[in-house]
Amino acid sequence: MTDVVELTEGRGELARAVLSDLPEWFGRPDALLEYVRAADRQTMLALRLDDGRPIGFLSLRAHSPVSSEAYVLGVMRRWHRRGHGRRLFDAAARLLAARGVRNLTVKTLAADHPDPHYAATRAFYEALGFEPLEVFPDLWGAGTPCLLMLKRLEAPAR
Repeated sequence: MTDVVELTEGRGELARAVLSDLPEWFGRPDALLEYVRAADRQTMLALRLDDGRPIGFLSLRAHSPVSSEAYVLGVMRRWHRRGHGRRLFDAAARLLAARGVRNLTVKTLAADHPDPHYAATRAFYEALGFEPLEVFPDLWGAGTPCLLMLKRLEAPAR
């Protein structure tokens, strides 16, 4: 079994360990370093095995009192396709909604780019209820179109 917890220490180290296991998505050293640095400053949910070993995480960046971004998600390759990413996003939705956040965004590589790994990433986000909002052709540089997606969060039951 696994457990999702909010992590307050060791966020950068966890981000580095997990993202280094996923070079298809995080193979650019400069981008990996930026994700690791950002993880230390952001809210992070960690996915841990029963023995306490972390196997994945989701970092969240607040943009306003009602809007946050799923800044970076990673689950170690060995644990892919087992619902762990969904569990992290479900926990994030509960946490953010309890804090009054109503909108969760995510940025990913747009379909204009042929990378098959990001096609799977977009399908994952769509299955979670994210909808495409806008493509920014040059946000990440020429040839790397950014797709902004949005998911509305439900207020917690009272």
